[in-house]
Amino acid sequence: MSNCHHNPCNTKLDPVMLDPVQVYQDYYYPQEYEVIHTVEVIRRHHCVPCPKHVHVVVERDVNMGLMRGSSTRGSRTRGRR
Repeated sequence: MSNCHHNPCNTKLDPVMLDPVQVYQDYYYPQEYEVIHTVEVIRRHHCVPCPKHVHVVVERDVNMGLMRGSSTRGSRTRGRR
């Protein structure tokens, strides 16, 4: 009972055209930029007291009176400490 020539599904249909679908391919490239970090050097000067020892020599003459029995009568001695 079926006839191939009269099958309604046997006919070719027109294609359906859809709007194009966009597909993105992203490419990334490094692009350097400067980030500036400022470093401030502060030179601090401090006065620090440091002892410097100075020795002062004082001389004086002392009269001891007459020396009996000595041949160096009347001589003076002078010395440093």
